[in-house]
Amino acid sequence: MAIDIHWIRDDSALAEHCQRWRQLPFVALDTEFMRVDTFYPKAGLIQVGDGQSAFLIDPLLIQDWQPLAGLLEDPAVTKVLHACSEDLEVLARLTGSLPLPLFDTQLAAGYLNLGFSMGYSRLVQEVLGIELPKGETRSDWLQRPLSETQVSYAAEDAVHLAELYERLRPQLSEEKNAWVLEDGAELVVQLRREIDPYLLYREAKLAWKLSRAQLAVLRELCAWRELEARERDVPRNRILREHAMWPMARTQPDNLVALARIEDMHPRTIRQDGEFLLDLIKRTGSLPPEEWPPAVPEPLPIEAAALLKKLRAIGQAEAERLDIAPELMLRKKTLEALIKSGFPEGPYQLPDSLRGWRRERMGQALLDCLADAGEPI
Repeated sequence: MAIDIHWIRDDSALAEHCQRWRQLPFVALDTEFMRVDTFYPKAGLIQVGDGQSAFLIDPLLIQDWQPLAGLLEDPAVTKVLHACSEDLEVLARLTGSLPLPLFDTQLAAGYLNLGFSMGYSRLVQEVLGIELPKGETRSDWLQRPLSETQVSYAAEDAVHLAELYERLRPQLSEEKNAWVLEDGAELVVQLRREIDPYLLYREAKLAWKLSRAQLAVLRELCAWRELEARERDVPRNRILREHAMWPMARTQPDNLVALARIEDMHPRTIRQDGEFLLDLIKRTGSLPPEEWPPAVPEPLPIEAAALLKKLRAIGQAEAERLDIAPELMLRKKTLEALIKSGFPEGPYQLPDSLRGWRRERMGQALLDCLADAGEPI
C-alpha cells in the first residue's frame, strides 16, 4: 500500500501542521541526522506520523521551530519515539525543547516482555508482521534532493511507528503505561541535566588508581577536552583520545617528545594543542593539596559479587511477577552505588538513581537483603 507523504518545507506549513497535530492524542516522531565529524548531530530530516500519513519536515529550510517546540511540550499529546536518546538530542538542538509525555516503543516492548532493547525493524516484524527494507543508516541525509529510497525509508518509519503505538498501547495496563511514560520523562531529565565538565574525570577508566595530585591533572584534561569538543563541534576523540588522558595524568610529561610517547596520542593533537597541554599539565601539577579533587573510590572488591547477585535476583523475581523484561528492573550501576554506600558492614543507603516505581517496589527489599547479608551467622 502506497504511503501518503506530505513535505513540510516552510515555516507557515510547519506552524499549520503543528496546530493540527496538537488536536491529536498522539504523534509519532523520528529523526534522520549526520554525526560523523561533529560533536552535535546535524538534522537531515524530521518525520511525523499521525496514524494516517507521513509528514517529512526539511530542517534545512525551516527557520522558526517554535510551533514544533509547542507540540513537543504539549502535555495533551503523547509523543511516540523509538530508542530515542539521539532523537532527543536532535530535537533539543533544533527547537530548544524536548518531548513530554514521551512514549518509547522500545521501552514499551520491554514492559510487555517482548524483548529488551529491541531494534526498530525487529519490533515492527514482531508486532506488525512487516519486514522493513534494509536501513539507510549510512545515507547522506544532508544531501538534496534525497533519493527515492531515502524518502520511502523515512516515511515508512513514521507510519509504522504510529501503528506500533496503536498496537502496543492497548496491551499495556494503566500502571505499565505510567511506567513507560515515567521512564520517558527520566530520559528527558537526563538529557536536560547539565554535566559539569569538571566532574567527568570521575567516570574515566582507572581514575581510582591515580593520586589526588594526578587526579587534578586528569580533571583539567577531561574538562578541557569536553569544552573544546563543544566549542569546535568535533568528536571528543578528535580533540584528545580518551586512552591518552590517564597516562598523561599519571606521568605528567613536560616536553613534546615525552608527550608524543604517550600511548594513543595522535600526532594531530601534538601539532594543534601540544604546547597548551604541556602548560595545562605544568599549571595543574603545581596546585596546592587543598585544590586537589577527592580520591575516586576503588571498584567493588570481588567479595561483593555474591551480594550483587543477590540484589539482582530481587529485580529478576519482581520482573517475573510483573511479566517485564528483567533488564528493565535494576541497573548494575544503581546496585553498585547501593553496595558502595555501606560495604562491607553497612548501613546502606538507596542511591538517588533508584527512583519512582522501582524505588517504591524494590527499595525496602534491597535494604532488607543487605541487612540480612551483614548479620552474623
